[in-house]
Amino acid sequence: MLANRLGEHKSIYVPDYVVFDLETTGISVARDQVVEISAIKVQGGLVTGEFSTLVNPQMPIPWQASRVNGITDDMVAGSPVFREALAEFLKFTGDFVLVGHNIQAFDMKFLYRDSRLFWNRIPDNDYIDTLHMARRVLPQLRHHRLVDLADYYGLSTDGAHRALADCRMNLQVYEFMGRGVTDGACGAGLAGQAAIDKATAKMCPKCGCRLKKRSGRFGQFYGCEGFPLCRYTENIK
Repeated sequence: MLANRLGEHKSIYVPDYVVFDLETTGISVARDQVVEISAIKVQGGLVTGEFSTLVNPQMPIPWQASRVNGITDDMVAGSPVFREALAEFLKFTGDFVLVGHNIQAFDMKFLYRDSRLFWNRIPDNDYIDTLHMARRVLPQLRHHRLVDLADYYGLSTDGAHRALADCRMNLQVYEFMGRGVTDGACGAGLAGQAAIDKATAKMCPKCGCRLKKRSGRFGQFYGCEGFPLCRYTENIK
C-alpha cells in the first residue's frame, strides 16, 4: 500500500507474505530501470498466486545486463512501462510483508524511487531480506548469494537471474531458513514443504529428509540429511 512512511525491516519468519524480485538494466538506482518484476503470494503457508511481467524500460538494455538475465530489447518492446507494471504489482501485494534477497540494498530502492516519481508516495509494506537472514542463520557459509543458499539446501537453480525463477527459489530458501532447517538437521523444518508450490527440492525416498549435494572421491552426489541414521545416496546425472 502507498503511504508517506517506510515499512519496517523485519528478521522473523511469517506465514503470510509476498516474495518478489526485480531484473534491471544495471545496478544504479540513479540511472537504471526495471525490465522485469515477479512475485509469489503465500498465505497460511500455501502458495495462492503469482504475478510476473516484463517491463519496457524505455531505454536500451545494456548487453552486460542481457548477458546476466537474458532479457533483450526485442523481448520488452511490447511490454507495459513500469508505472503500469508497478501499479499491478502493488495491487497484487496489498499490505503483505515483502520478502526478497538483498532487497534492502537493491529492490526496495527501485520500488521507493519509482513510487515517489509516479505517485509521490511509497509502499509502506514491512519487508524481510533473506540475505540478512542467511548471514544470521547460516554463518558457516562463505557466500550468501541466492544460488549459494539454493545449492546448500539442494534446490534447483535452473532459470536463475530471471525474476519468477528467483522468486520460486527464494521462496523455498526462506521456508527452509524460517522453519529452522540447518546443516545436518532434518525434521521439523520440513513442515515448510507445504508452502512450496511445485517444489524442486529432492527428497529422500527412504526417510523423507531432504537430499543435499555433497562431494566425494568420485565427484558430487546427493546424500540424505538424515545421515548417519539414513545412508541413502544418489548419483548426480
